[in-house]
This record gives sequence, C-alpha cells and structure tokens, in this order.
Amino acid sequence: MTQNITWHAHQLSTDQRAQLKGHQGAVIWFTGFSGSGKSTIANALEQKLHALGVHSYLLDGDNVRHGLNQDLGFSDADRVENIRRVAEVSALFADAGLMVLTAFISPFQTERALVRDKLPAGRFVEVFVDTPLAECERRDPKGLYQRARAGEITQFTGIDSAYEPPSAPEVHLDAGNMSPQECADKIIQVLQSKGLLTP
Repeated sequence: MTQNITWHAHQLSTDQRAQLKGHQGAVIWFTGFSGSGKSTIANALEQKLHALGVHSYLLDGDNVRHGLNQDLGFSDADRVENIRRVAEVSALFADAGLMVLTAFISPFQTERALVRDKLPAGRFVEVFVDTPLAECERRDPKGLYQRARAGEITQFTGIDSAYEPPSAPEVHLDAGNMSPQECADKIIQVLQSKGLLTP
C-alpha cells in the first residue's frame, strides 16, 4: 500500500523547532481506568506548563472521538486503531516542538509501547493514573460504570474488557490519595529530572 509513497524531508529540523520554543517536544501519556482522573490531572498539568511558558496541547480521549476517531467503536480492534491514530498525531505534534498531553484509557501495553517506539528516546513519558476500580466506579462521573453493570454498554474497560497496567511507567500516581495539583506537581518534577523542563 505504501510502495508509491516517499517520505518528504523537511528543511527545518526537530531541534531547530525546539530551540525556537525553548524546550523539547515530548509526549506525556496518561493511562488508567475511566474516572481515574486522567483528564483532570492533564488539565492541571497543562495549566502549570502554560504558566512556565511551555508550548503544549492536550489530546483528550472523548474529544478525539468526536472528530478524528468518530468512526471507531470500542472493540479491541477499534481501541487499537484509536491509539494508533493518536500515536501518529502525538508524534507529529512532538516533532513540532510541543509538549503533548494525552488522556486515554489505552488499556493495552502493546499499543502504549507502539507510541513510545514512535518517539526519540526519552521523549515519551508514561503516566499511570492508578486509581482503584472501586473508586472509579464510586466517582462514575459520566454514569458509564452504572450503564456497563446494567449491560447497556459492552466491552467496557474494567468490567468486561481487560486493562493491562504499565509495568514500568515513568510516573506512577496514587491518584486515589493525591489531589490533581499534587499529581501535576509530581509530573513536573519528573519532567525536570529527565531534562525535558528547566528546573
């Protein structure tokens, strides 16, 4: 399918775009159950990055499914394709020098590894928002767990579809016992320690 396609090299390099912005591009990948706090923490982090003068963009799972991925359902195959498309977009944004924040359940380790492999070493930061399933169900901000338990939604992560937690995330958040601001501060510290942000 790609034999007639040739990669077009750009005149500007990734490093030149990063130099203009004053920081490297990277992908900060939030993963966890629905209701774990991924979007809330990502929003808190983006506000802190903005205050630091960091050029960023937040890709939220629900928002992306309203547009780019509106043709996809929630089967395992569609979930894989959902993350594949987001991986491509995220890698492009990071190459442009942006700090990309993504909030997706992204339940499968192989798909998260696919995103990591698309980026230069050190430019992918996996953030495991580790909130117990029982707490996510208690919160149930969108009423999805209740509907899944009632059989109105099928293939729902944590109920009748698997979630594979990260084995070695760069950031492991005990989000059931930390505020979104505390979680965002911890991520900032990790980004600084990895040289992606200036202390």
